[in-house]
Amino acid sequence: MNFLGLSLDKLLPIALLAIVVLGPAKLPLYAAKLRDGIRAVRNYAKGAKEKMRDEMGPEFDDVDWKRLDPRQYDPRRIVRDALTDDPAPAAATAVAASAATAQQVRPKISRTDAPAPFDTEST
Repeated sequence: MNFLGLSLDKLLPIALLAIVVLGPAKLPLYAAKLRDGIRAVRNYAKGAKEKMRDEMGPEFDDVDWKRLDPRQYDPRRIVRDALTDDPAPAAATAVAASAATAQQVRPKISRTDAPAPFDTEST
């Protein structure tokens, strides 16, 4: 039994605590309020689903809702997939063209083994 991510071994102490705190006189009243609250949330969700079905029409049944579940979001997988995919040919040519332009604009820097100049008056 699993209710809202709580198993029976976690629900039992909560129920015992509720009995002690609320007392046997008020416990049925609060249990009824909890039941009514759960029913209201369930009816609200059902109404939202029906409204979506009415607004989307027959496309509502074609949507893969499991794919849109935010719990499926894994940033590591998204980055890995983005890095392993081959870029589209148009994108590859655009990247090559921008790299060639960048090489033409950049001046060539000559590397020497001499130390960098030091200005004693600058500090």
